[in-house]
Amino acid sequence: MSFQAYLDNIEDKTGLTPREFIAKAEEKGFGPGTKSGEIVAWLAEDYGLGRGHAMALVHVITKGPQIDQKHVGTGTAHSDKSDTLWLDGAASNPNA
Repeated sequence: MSFQAYLDNIEDKTGLTPREFIAKAEEKGFGPGTKSGEIVAWLAEDYGLGRGHAMALVHVITKGPQIDQKHVGTGTAHSDKSDTLWLDGAASNPNA
């Protein structure tokens, strides 16, 4: 599953876009420099997210929407179409 697919699945499950999760994380004091375990625990407790989905959000909360170019256009199941993740909801994604 691609990074973007993880984020889209999280939105389907929770009704929250990645950008909304970033805002909620900021309210809790999470951001760059926060250890992943703290964010994973919060996401599991408050939203029932498993580790894989939580780690996709950890990335955007702590590092932003850019992903490594090695994940782009490989044609594999984990390939993303762009090196920039769409954070504003699956329905409005121009790359979908």
